[in-house]
Amino acid sequence: MDYHFKILRFDPLKDEKPYFQDFFSRPKEMDSTLEAIMEIRDKQDPSLSFRYSCREAVCGACAMVINGNITLACKTTVKSLNSHQIVVEPLPNLEIQKDLIVNMDPFYKTMESIDPFLQPNGPLPEKGFRIDEKQMDKIFQFVTCLWCGCCYAACPVVSRDERYIGPAALAKLYRFVKDPRDGRDSAFWTKINNPGGIWGCDTVFRCNEVCPKDVRPADGIIGLRKKLIVEKTKNLFKRKS
Repeated sequence: MDYHFKILRFDPLKDEKPYFQDFFSRPKEMDSTLEAIMEIRDKQDPSLSFRYSCREAVCGACAMVINGNITLACKTTVKSLNSHQIVVEPLPNLEIQKDLIVNMDPFYKTMESIDPFLQPNGPLPEKGFRIDEKQMDKIFQFVTCLWCGCCYAACPVVSRDERYIGPAALAKLYRFVKDPRDGRDSAFWTKINNPGGIWGCDTVFRCNEVCPKDVRPADGIIGLRKKLIVEKTKNLFKRKS
């Protein structure tokens, strides 16, 4: 059965504004939307531009908007869309570079701003920095982040406030804050204890809804808020005593 694909096209070198181009294709129902788009590129228009790599929902490169939902194209089967018209658009909140490719640099900069790596204190243990399995279970939810940018693209705060570093960065920070092997000092709170950090979130949970790996970034933001309040309370009692 034929499917009608409406794909947003835009080449800033020659187009004044984005527009939708119609394609008709006959993918198998269990084909992913990514496979369908690849077939359109291969058989109908080789200039169609988009990102992909693993095709197994591991790399996060094929994040885009499909029938109004921010998701991974490789994870979304044609059949699951329940429609013979499929509208494909690039991620919002990020500048279009060409067709479905957006500039991910602003997103990557927010991730880099929270120093997304373990910062242990003290000398290196003889057997390395180990972690109990039960402790790992508590942070595993946040470890699975793909850096796909889906939550960043869905966030209403990101769309209106350029100061806000976004849900992915804050969730990733929480992953390290909760890791017993991490020993970063309290200075990092200065980066996020402001409207551009944990207090900027509107808690509308759009980030939780679109995450392809069920990271639930809003959980991490709420966790950071609780952690900060606990730390401030501890410091207050220390000063009084």
